[in-house]
Amino acid sequence: MRYVTYELAGERRIGRIEGDLVQPLEGPAELGRDTPADVLATLVPMGAPVARASVRLLPVVPRPDKIFCVGLNYHAHVEETGRELPAYPVLFTKFTGSLIGPADDIVLPPESRQVDYEAELVVVIGKAGRRIARDAALDHVLGYTVANDVTMRDFQYKTHQWLQGKAWDRSTPLGPELVTPDEADVAAATVRTVLNGETLQSSDTSKLIFDIPTLVATVSEFTEILPGDLILTGTPGGVGHRRDPQVFLLDGDEVVVEVGGIGRLANRVRAEAPALVTSPAWSA
Repeated sequence: MRYVTYELAGERRIGRIEGDLVQPLEGPAELGRDTPADVLATLVPMGAPVARASVRLLPVVPRPDKIFCVGLNYHAHVEETGRELPAYPVLFTKFTGSLIGPADDIVLPPESRQVDYEAELVVVIGKAGRRIARDAALDHVLGYTVANDVTMRDFQYKTHQWLQGKAWDRSTPLGPELVTPDEADVAAATVRTVLNGETLQSSDTSKLIFDIPTLVATVSEFTEILPGDLILTGTPGGVGHRRDPQVFLLDGDEVVVEVGGIGRLANRVRAEAPALVTSPAWSA
């Protein structure tokens, strides 16, 4: 199954994808903490399907409790950074306010001149747990989606901690769909970034250094994972900061991030400073 969180005529709903249609579902208004796997499976249709083209897709999980991100999780990316192969997953966080919808513009902040792309497969948690054994980890997965871990490199490398470059408000496209495990083959799914028609990243998930069960087990060792929590599994080699010459996102660019069988994000880049907001438009 494939699910979305969307808005239509000012109303937010969970929808099930049926071809070019979205079938509204009764129950919670968005995917997240209130839609663990056992609840999502019981949601029933509400009203008639609507055209997918008529709805605004939100981040597929608009308000996750936690967003975990994994750095340096593909061999080629480790090599291009000149770092040693990690023995333990490199972890950092984002915030709910970092997320934008799958077709929203990526706004270049006026403070940064090094805005970079990162294609990533995302794990969505569907069952709470703590200290989960690796061989039970996939039982806690609700499904998969796609993210572009947009990174302000000049801020990332101000210190040894990456937070200030990774958790920028309204910077991270997420979606477009949640794909449940019965329909998702992530053993060797292609992970790709195409910038203005040129492929800059291309790899597949078989090349992850730490696989999905390992990531779920590792994160749950130090904190309880909850339904709707996200794990961004890392990006392949080919990021703009490590290219020669370097490539950063510019006003007017189109950046496409896709994971084979899971989904595709296509976002325009614009330089206008965003209006001052205290929270994302979908959070209230």
